[in-house]
Amino acid sequence: MPALSQPNQIVAVRLSSMGDVIHALPAVASLKQSFPEARLTWIVRPRWAALLDDNPYVDEVIALPRLIGRSFSLASKLRARRIDLCVDFQGLMQTALLASALRPKALVGFDASCVREKQAAWFYSSKIRPQAQHAVDRNLALASAAGAKNMLRVFPLPQGSPEGSLPSGKFVLASPLAGWGSKQWPLQSWAALARMLPFPLVVNGAPDAESILRKIEGAQVHLSGISGLLDATRRAAAVIGVDSGPMHLAAALGKPGVAIFGPTDPARHGPYGGSLRVLRDLGAVTDYHRSAETAASMRAITPEMVRESLKIAMEVSA
Repeated sequence: MPALSQPNQIVAVRLSSMGDVIHALPAVASLKQSFPEARLTWIVRPRWAALLDDNPYVDEVIALPRLIGRSFSLASKLRARRIDLCVDFQGLMQTALLASALRPKALVGFDASCVREKQAAWFYSSKIRPQAQHAVDRNLALASAAGAKNMLRVFPLPQGSPEGSLPSGKFVLASPLAGWGSKQWPLQSWAALARMLPFPLVVNGAPDAESILRKIEGAQVHLSGISGLLDATRRAAAVIGVDSGPMHLAAALGKPGVAIFGPTDPARHGPYGGSLRVLRDLGAVTDYHRSAETAASMRAITPEMVRESLKIAMEVSA
């Protein structure tokens, strides 16, 4: 880390997505804990800004839309503050360019071997190649490289607020949809699982997902934004998820349950903290193939397997 014993202005850049913003929470908290007198600003996409509501480690949240003009305007505004330290937790060309445009005294990011867009690393004044596997620990390593000494493994998420109706008693919450179809579990498997559980299965999604979620026979559909998802996750007796943001949210909140994995690596992108049990077929191939079709390794996980894993997870947490 360049000589910055006490930065006054720190900017964290992690624009998206839900799971990735959640995975950066401990690292950003560690920066603020290490430099409590500094003003810490987090730049994020508007869709995910609600995840940072009431965060005690973030002094300012800037919700930046996907508009080039707004990016230039923001960079000009923040340059006037004379940014001491900027940490790019995303490692894309757009985030590296934005961070560089702030003209910070130190710009810290991942080595080219660790990011999807390798050219992003050209812009960093300091870069690291973390040894850790999981995204949370890799982000913590980046915060450490930026000068953080007091490392925190905390997820200061907001409480959320009720949206829609939920069962009055115990229920299991699931968010069946993911960014890629290959990471999703078949809808008919969710329906079969709903018939097996001793209490209601509630399937959550954004309002535009209603027509898909209605195809899961026997499940109660719950439509919400982030605030409603936070509230529902906190109220659920257990959570079942795939490799998507809502699953990582449940893990961050320490909820018991099951995470179903297929083409992505749970060692790097699995639930953090140990409250969720990972289910993955032994023959699964880690290829990160972004297909619209459900991966064979996801279809290999049966409803009976999920039910038994869920039972064990709930018994352990009781």
